[in-house]
Amino acid sequence: FEEAPDLQALLFLIGVRELGKGPMKYSKDEKQDLMHIAVCRLLSRLGYYELEGTDSEGWPHWRLVKEIPTLTLKEQDLMLKQAVLLYWEEEGL
Repeated sequence: FEEAPDLQALLFLIGVRELGKGPMKYSKDEKQDLMHIAVCRLLSRLGYYELEGTDSEGWPHWRLVKEIPTLTLKEQDLMLKQAVLLYWEEEGL
């Protein structure tokens, strides 16, 4: 990248990776869904979500298993950034 990607771009990339369909054209709604997949995947490492399974089109579905604490936007951002770093380390990327 010519400049560091922002958190939303990282979430999108993680979502694409977790979906496993590779780069392709995604609708605006699908892009939001991919970012949701990424957030759930990242927060699953912290015990907040659990993978329920995938639907007939291969999209993963997650279930909230532990209430996420109320955080400020800055705290949410920091928690996700730390989770992204852990994800990359654990995945060997």
